[in-house]
Amino acid sequence: MTTDTTRPRRSVLFMPGANARALEKARELAADGLIFDLEDAVAPDAKEAARHNVAVALRQRGYRRRELVLRVNPLATEWGAADLEAAARMPLDAVLLPKVENAATVRAAVAALDRAGGPRTPAVWCMIETPKGVLAAAEIAAAHPRVGALVMGTSDLTKDLLARDMTDRLPLLTSLQLVLLAARAHGLAALDGVHLNLADEAGFTAVCAQGRALGFDGKTLIHPQQIAPANTAFAPSADEVAQARKIIAAHQAAVAAGKGIVVVGGRLIENLHVAAAQRTVALAEAIADLSR
Repeated sequence: MTTDTTRPRRSVLFMPGANARALEKARELAADGLIFDLEDAVAPDAKEAARHNVAVALRQRGYRRRELVLRVNPLATEWGAADLEAAARMPLDAVLLPKVENAATVRAAVAALDRAGGPRTPAVWCMIETPKGVLAAAEIAAAHPRVGALVMGTSDLTKDLLARDMTDRLPLLTSLQLVLLAARAHGLAALDGVHLNLADEAGFTAVCAQGRALGFDGKTLIHPQQIAPANTAFAPSADEVAQARKIIAAHQAAVAAGKGIVVVGGRLIENLHVAAAQRTVALAEAIADLSR
C-alpha cells in the first residue's frame, strides 16, 4: 500500500497534456491534485507532443504541494510503453492506468516502470471504468503493493452498462459501492468519477454530496470551476471538526480517569468513534496545511 487516506484528495483535476497553457495555469489552481492526461483528452496525432509538454511543465515545477499524477495510455496501445518510460523519469506522485480490468495489467505496468529505471516511489492508481473492471476491483486493489488508489470512470461505465445518465446515479450505485469496498478492504484511496455537465451546478453539488456520503475521498474533475464546490463537499465542516475534537478530548479524559464509558451529547462513544474523529481532525489539519 502506497497511500495515505488522510491526504486531501477532495478535488483532483484532469488536465489535457496537449494544452501547454492549461498546464501553466494549473499552478495557481486550488485543486488538491492534478492528473496530467495523455489518454482520453489527447488526440492521436498530439500524443507525443502532450507527453513532451507534461515533462517540460513538471521540470519547471511550481505546482506547490499538489498531488501530481500522469494518466498514461494503455500499455497495449502504440503510446503506452513510451508513456510509462517517460513517467519513470518525471517527478510524479502517481501514475494512473486507464481501463484496468485485471491484476495482470497492473503488474505489467509496474514492471515497465521498473525496467525504465525510475524510482519506485510513485504509486500506481487504477481507473475502474468497465464492467469487467468493477467485477475485478478487489483483484486489482491487491495486485501490487504500489497500488494507491482506485478511480471511478463513470462515463465509460455508464456507456458499457447501457445505463441512463441519471441525476441520482441509481444505475451506478452498485458499481460505485463495489469499487469503494475493494479500495477500503485494501487500505486504498477511492475517487469518484467526473461530472460532465458544467452547466449543472446543482447536479454537481448533489453528486459530490452523494460521493462523500458513500465514502469516497474526493472527486475527479474536468474543469476548474468544479474545484471550489468539490473542496467544500469533501472537507469536514467546522462543526464536524469541533465535534471530533470534543469526542477525542472526552475519551482522553475518561481514559485518564479510569472510566470505560464515554458519553458525548447523549451518545455513547466507542473506540470506532474515536478513530473516526481522529481521522476527521487529521484531514482538516492536512487541508489547512495544504492551503498555506
